[in-house]
Amino acid sequence: MTLKYDPLNIVVCGIGGQGNVLAAEILGSAMCDRGCRVAVGETYGASQRGGSVMSHVRVSNQWDPSVLIPAGEAHIIIGFEPLETLRIARKYAGADTVTVYDPRPVYPLGVLQGVQTYPPLEELQAEIGRLSSMTLAIPAADIAMEAGDSKAANIALLGAFTQLPGAPLNREDLEKILAQRFQGRVLEINRRAFALGCEAAGKGAAAHG
Repeated sequence: MTLKYDPLNIVVCGIGGQGNVLAAEILGSAMCDRGCRVAVGETYGASQRGGSVMSHVRVSNQWDPSVLIPAGEAHIIIGFEPLETLRIARKYAGADTVTVYDPRPVYPLGVLQGVQTYPPLEELQAEIGRLSSMTLAIPAADIAMEAGDSKAANIALLGAFTQLPGAPLNREDLEKILAQRFQGRVLEINRRAFALGCEAAGKGAAAHG
């Protein structure tokens, strides 16, 4: 596999319960299948529903990479929630970072109770854009519902990931892992979400080009 950077650093971030840890594991499995050396680690926060979760995925053709990505050295950020995406971009984005994320907010309990405020979405998106060399906002949660299950948003974002410039994996690489991980109706829903994510990102990338 040809890597644009070696090691290639990918951060997957979101809220516990969104499936971002599974997404990181699928990415790691696909790249191992392609013969790469991969390190996957979950950091910063417990993975219980509602808490912040971040996974580091580091890939190399030459050596076994350490688990943690240094600050400012993420090449790709995959975000499942805009505020979490911004938090990660502030620490890990660099001059060449490409960010793909779902712009739909997931409001913390304090916001729902009226004791906290959530930043304006336009401001979040604008800052994510400033911190990244390229951004794609993909309505993964909506795509998942269209595919038949809200839990498939993570798979929709993986589809979008394959369309990014310099992405180390193509559709076939990840479709192979999906077929290994799922079966029956769940597999069909995930395949549909994956294809819709690819389509949405392809249109977005064309618009950037």
